[in-house]
Amino acid sequence: MTRRTTGIALLATYITSIWAANWLTTRYGLIAAGFGYLTTAGTFAAGGAIMTRDFLQDALGRWAVLAAITAGAALSYATSSHQIAFASGATFLIGESLEFAVYTPLRRRTGWGTGRWSLVVGAANTTGIAADTFLFLTLAGFPVTTATFGGQLLGKAYVTAGVVALGVVIRRAVLRQPRESGA
Repeated sequence: MTRRTTGIALLATYITSIWAANWLTTRYGLIAAGFGYLTTAGTFAAGGAIMTRDFLQDALGRWAVLAAITAGAALSYATSSHQIAFASGATFLIGESLEFAVYTPLRRRTGWGTGRWSLVVGAANTTGIAADTFLFLTLAGFPVTTATFGGQLLGKAYVTAGVVALGVVIRRAVLRQPRESGA
């Protein structure tokens, strides 16, 4: 699979994750996250976008990430609650800008070939989580309480841990493959 083909697949995955998060939240609202906490139903789908964003940036660049956020918000606006679509679009743009500020310089310093890659992704992803959570709940009209704020963080932690673990496995598999010639 070429870098461009991979990038296009990641672009589609990212847009779909944004749309799915908004559609699920519109349809199901708040759900149990465990331990007495609540999260929006779309948190788990939005969590899938977390690392996809990092891979997408690596494959197609920052402008592709911003274009995908815009496309995901537009698709969400057409099929979900307009308030949730707006809240999501604004939150993604602000959250991703915070992640760019951390991920891009750390990624340049560490690269793919080091054992520090998962730490770079973890640092970037945690940078905007609290601001992202507060902003989304507020703009989307959900109550900002210990149960919802904590639940959003818990839901994102579940997904981030799983996605980072999957990313480490994929990254190791990619690094073990011989490089394509002429590409």
